[in-house]
Amino acid sequence: MRFIDEAIIRVSGGHGGPGCVSFRRETFAPRGGPDGGDGGDGGSVSFQATHQLGTLQDFRFKRVYDAPAGMHGSGSNKAGRDGEDIVIPVPVGTVIRDAASGELLVDFVKDGQTWVACKGGRGGKGNAHFVSSTHQAPKFAQPGEVGEARELKLELKLLADVGIIGFPNAGKSTLISRISHARPKIADYPFTTLTPNLGVVQMPDLKTFVVADIPGLVEGAHRGLGLGHKFLKHIERTGLFLHVLDGTKLLEDATRPDADLDETIEHLIERYQIIRRELGLFNEKLLHKPEILVINKVDLLESDPQLVEKARLALRNRIASIRGDHPHGQEPFVISAVSGKGIQELLFAVHAEIQEHRSGARRDVRVRLPDDEDIRS
Repeated sequence: MRFIDEAIIRVSGGHGGPGCVSFRRETFAPRGGPDGGDGGDGGSVSFQATHQLGTLQDFRFKRVYDAPAGMHGSGSNKAGRDGEDIVIPVPVGTVIRDAASGELLVDFVKDGQTWVACKGGRGGKGNAHFVSSTHQAPKFAQPGEVGEARELKLELKLLADVGIIGFPNAGKSTLISRISHARPKIADYPFTTLTPNLGVVQMPDLKTFVVADIPGLVEGAHRGLGLGHKFLKHIERTGLFLHVLDGTKLLEDATRPDADLDETIEHLIERYQIIRRELGLFNEKLLHKPEILVINKVDLLESDPQLVEKARLALRNRIASIRGDHPHGQEPFVISAVSGKGIQELLFAVHAEIQEHRSGARRDVRVRLPDDEDIRS
């Protein structure tokens, strides 16, 4: 199934049924009188958020939703039947805007949340409604009111606690498959991930948080280059960014005696700044979200830990000047998503940051990491 996260649809409420013009003809009522019933109300169109859906796939095939009209009234003061309401299910995280003006109408953030998009028209009054002492035989009735109609733009923004961002092939999909039960496509070429992937991470204390693997970003993504520009909106809701850098070049330098470590570090910093620049150009507020920097694909921890630590400290010294706040206690984290090295320490730091974000507490510069016994348990 394709990942559909945008759709434009037309919805309209049902017209109200017309009132009836009728007069009594019973033998036991010689004087008769008006007995026209009211028309039924038109059906309304509403939306309801549900966790059962993950995309806007259904709107790819059906783009027009018209609620049934109310039935007309009839004699003997019989009111017409109301038109049935239409309830359209949408995934949690859906944003609905007016297609013409772009005005934000509703943001679905909770399961079961509902919103009435178009109300049905009211049914017209029958002639029995207009009887008075001076007008005892009205020969007219009201027509039903026209139901509301509008064109809407639906946009899905995934809800996740953590958004994994970075260049293509940085190891984001491998990381989410390591820390959760998500099984995204993993291959050794860029843009393997074509759609966002969600995974649930369970901590030793049985608490969980949701991670989103966002397709790789490239320079110019905010202008439509690469694939990530289609999914930048999905990271707007996340509470924390996990920014993954590809540490492969550190591996190469470890095997070359003439390698320039400073040049390698500048290369990593440059790529780090490119992604942050793209986030800022898309939405400046993204630059102020909490972030944890990770160097991935560093599998030489046992063979040359001094090189890795030197690179880590050099990057750490630059973090504050780049993003304007102090790094976490162990940031940047050095991990191998393939072997699992450093993953536990990273998860505890991420979980601590999420807990602070959920509680609204001020983030502590130094994130306490568990000791070795806590991690092994």
